[in-house]
Amino acid sequence: MSSTKGFVAEFREFAVKGNMIDLAVGVIIGAAFGKIIDSLVKDVIMPVVSFILGGKVDFTNLFVVLSQPANYTGPHTYADMTKAGAVVLAWGNFLTILINFLLLALVVFCIVKAANKARVKFMKEEAKAPAPTPAEVLLLQEIRDLLKK
Repeated sequence: MSSTKGFVAEFREFAVKGNMIDLAVGVIIGAAFGKIIDSLVKDVIMPVVSFILGGKVDFTNLFVVLSQPANYTGPHTYADMTKAGAVVLAWGNFLTILINFLLLALVVFCIVKAANKARVKFMKEEAKAPAPTPAEVLLLQEIRDLLKK
């Protein structure tokens, strides 16, 4: 019973310290940032890649049909094929998500690198600044100087 109380007390201390709040803020900002990266890939990068490849290419509709339902005569788009029960290898969608991941990883890497650089700079500045002389030492120095006279 006491171990449960200790666990609850430890969790309460953890939550009150702000770690839970920091984590929640990080998750919320991360989710919003993920949407920004998704839009960047979908609305900016993929159209440029499509243009370079020589036409309007919808990467979500780049797939290979592995098995098609019998007597299927509907459109051959990814959404319609999967809705009809076809087994498809959606490599275009995977490519889009992979680019999303790589961009997100790159941005997170740059943020962490900048934060580490700022932390190292701060630590160097903190190390350069001499520690203030304690009052006792100043008093002893003053007594020493008076005795020398």
